[in-house]
Amino acid sequence: MIDVFPISNPADLEHAFAIRRQVFVEEQHVSAREEYDEFEESSRHFLARADGKPCGTARWRRTSGGVKLERFAVLPDCRGKGVGKALVRAVLDDVFSQQPEPIERIYLHAQVSAMPLYSGFGFVPVGPMFEEATIQHYKMVLPGSAYTTE
Repeated sequence: MIDVFPISNPADLEHAFAIRRQVFVEEQHVSAREEYDEFEESSRHFLARADGKPCGTARWRRTSGGVKLERFAVLPDCRGKGVGKALVRAVLDDVFSQQPEPIERIYLHAQVSAMPLYSGFGFVPVGPMFEEATIQHYKMVLPGSAYTTE
């Protein structure tokens, strides 16, 4: 069973940071300085648990360009088991429930290997491929009516 919830205490935030450290810093060789940024406090963080064990994380935040989803990470032994889908669904549901006014744009920077996950929720690539933290990405946006919370 996979549960995803907004983080509301320091212990769960530490679990999320540990997952990001393992996936991004150790596995993908992203510098810790680049991974942990000035937006940690202004972001809404999520933790996924599979059978009670922390296994994935993500966050979203408002930017000048709209709402940006980011820092999706799933531990290697939990991949391919629906954790990523559960995270995307929970984050999108939360974004729509937290925004009293219409959202001008929901977007993310997707690693090329993760694009099929986001495409399954209606995100579409825009613009050319680019490098972020030495990893190939595409900007992906969610067209206005592509996702509903129903």
